[in-house]
Amino acid sequence: MHRRLALVRRPSPRLADGIVTHVERSGAVDGALALRQWQEYVDVLRRRGWSVVEAAPADDCPDGVFIEDQVVVHGDVAVLCRSGAPGRRAEQVGVREAVQAHGYRTVAIEEPGTLDGGDVLKHGHVVWVGVGGRTNQAGVDQLRQALEGHRVEVVPVPVSKVLHLKSAVTALPDGTVLGFPPLVDDPTVWSRFLAVPEESGAHVVLLGGMSVLLSASAPRTAQLLAARGHDVTTVDISEFEKLEGCVTCLSVRLRG
Repeated sequence: MHRRLALVRRPSPRLADGIVTHVERSGAVDGALALRQWQEYVDVLRRRGWSVVEAAPADDCPDGVFIEDQVVVHGDVAVLCRSGAPGRRAEQVGVREAVQAHGYRTVAIEEPGTLDGGDVLKHGHVVWVGVGGRTNQAGVDQLRQALEGHRVEVVPVPVSKVLHLKSAVTALPDGTVLGFPPLVDDPTVWSRFLAVPEESGAHVVLLGGMSVLLSASAPRTAQLLAARGHDVTTVDISEFEKLEGCVTCLSVRLRG
């Protein structure tokens, strides 16, 4: 039986300088509070049975804590991303080594392709990839080639209202896709789409079984999911949300 592993990276001391694209800065980022929130996020993962793997620090990279954008894993392949934001490409430090240490074969996205992991939503045999902001079609094509032989369908999806596809939608364990309608370009892409009442309610981390992790800023969505039989754990990530971050951005689930 595979262990459940989560790849994370602690926040940079320069977190407050992180890039924002689709939102205005809503107050100063409290670095000390962000570190405490990140530690609680990690502690929640551990309490829910996950072993945590820390990537090498990237203290000179303000957005380095958003580790999801740096690698996409599927089966035995880890695709090393090439961000559409050139200033974020230095965040690749230590990522290759971290995933290779757990048995992954690595493939890197190369110029002219760009790909952010936050644009990649996987469920079952389908991989949806947001195109429009940080990810381009060449990146989608290279991802499709990297996953060739894994029996998955790679489907490009337009993204224009948010930073990444997973800023707008994520999937529940049964494949139902959650989304906050004002931020979703085309909800008809998914046959099972569940509208949620809060923007941050569109983001869930699957913890195993019917358990999900959700931001504390989405209490109505937490009630909605609990009523549907989900075991919901919430965590406060307010300082990361100021930088367009969400619960999915802060970790990558690996196989043991």
